Amino acid sequence: MDDKPQETGGGKPQETGGGRPQETGGGNETRGRAGHGRRVRWRSAAAGCAVLGGVLVLLPWGHRADGPPEPALGARARAAVAGGVPASLPDLEVLVEERERLLKERPKDAESWAVLGAALVEQGRRLADPARYSRAERALRTSLKVRPRGNAGALRALAALANARGDHSAALGWGERALKLEPKRWTTYPPLIEAYAGLGDGEAAGRMLDRLKALRSGPAVMARAAAVYRDKGWREDAAAQLADAVAASGEPAERASYLERAGQLAWERGDREDALRHFQEAVRVDPDQRAAQAGQGRALASLGRNAEALSAYRTALARRPLPEYALELGELYESLGLRQAARVHYDLLRSLVRKAAAHGADGNLVLGRFEADHGDPRAAVRRLRTAWERRPSTAVADALGWALHRSGRSGEALEFAVRATEGTHGGGVRSALYAFHRGMIELELGREGSPLPERSRELGGGPARRHLREALSINPYFSPLRVPEAKAALERLGEPPVEDGPPDWS
Repeated sequence: MDDKPQETGGGKPQETGGGRPQETGGGNETRGRAGHGRRVRWRSAAAGCAVLGGVLVLLPWGHRADGPPEPALGARARAAVAGGVPASLPDLEVLVEERERLLKERPKDAESWAVLGAALVEQGRRLADPARYSRAERALRTSLKVRPRGNAGALRALAALANARGDHSAALGWGERALKLEPKRWTTYPPLIEAYAGLGDGEAAGRMLDRLKALRSGPAVMARAAAVYRDKGWREDAAAQLADAVAASGEPAERASYLERAGQLAWERGDREDALRHFQEAVRVDPDQRAAQAGQGRALASLGRNAEALSAYRTALARRPLPEYALELGELYESLGLRQAARVHYDLLRSLVRKAAAHGADGNLVLGRFEADHGDPRAAVRRLRTAWERRPSTAVADALGWALHRSGRSGEALEFAVRATEGTHGGGVRSALYAFHRGMIELELGREGSPLPERSRELGGGPARRHLREALSINPYFSPLRVPEAKAALERLGEPPVEDGPPDWS
């Protein structure tokens, strides 16, 4: 059964269980990949001054033909939300308050309900406040109840909401319904691309990107392309797209968002100084850019500036309480021998996941990662199997493989580790953590006395050595706890015998 939202008698969508919806629509399916080795050049930010004006005329809810004119306040945030562009938190707050006032006077205004819902989704993302997701859902379902047919704006926002909650199957269902209504509207495609990526279907995400690029160019599309390229392992192309997006961006919140993503790419390749520069510039441009603040914590810790790193993490976590930040900060405390402080943040992580779950957000991935390393690995396996059924992505494959290994089931774990690290299985991301996990699983299987002796003879120490070295080659600073483990494991393995040949990191 397709996992698409169904409309019932009153026009209220109901999500049904079952398989994933099938991709709809055609279009030119070109690879859309920039040439390798492209030199990244930062252009003047002034080049993007006209971008916002273009977004202003491309509102996905259309121009109101009747009724009073649009209120002036909140117009900038509405333009950003409508165009798939990050909006500033103050502007979003104005937009939400404005729409709520307007809806008290015009409760049958389906378009304003859709605008309100979309703004609340963006607020929820920026603030890590899952309660806003519940408010967004009520607004968007009201919009569909008022206008059950032809309401593409509400459908798009429901797809964005489902993505934010980690329910990518539902996002695909809502997004495909919007696509049937408005296949030529470029803002229909980003939620579909995110949904396909979350479901581990990189090929479909690439096809959606090609269709998007045929309809629209500009910084928002460049940033979306960068995310797809990163998932395919095309890091130079992703970096080039983000550099162009930063140069062409208009509002500070937009530019800061792209700077943060560029910093994350630099961090993933182990360039901690470059990553820190990007993160610092993002926070300077938009002080509410908390993802960049957490990125500063990551980079500062790798540089040995631990007091600054702790401060950056604490600030990010206080203003954007994501479970992922609590886990990273807890592990940093643990690496410094501050176990009590680490436990406080691990408890906070559990609390944040419970709060998110109460508002429909799926925290199984981050909680499973935590339990595998710091709690109950068997509980982690149960959680991550549930996550795998809902979204079989590369990230979930890696986490599930690691949890299986930590629970003593390394033979089963290897299948998922291979999926996470080999491009032929969809694992195109160049991740130091994924390579480390695979190397440690292979090390366990290659030990004398392994529960799988035939696999032990096949593996030996070669694959483990190759993948542990690959992890440290990709990013020598990827984790304050796991990097020392990787180095210690390589020291135990020693130098490879001559017949092992050169490392194969494909």
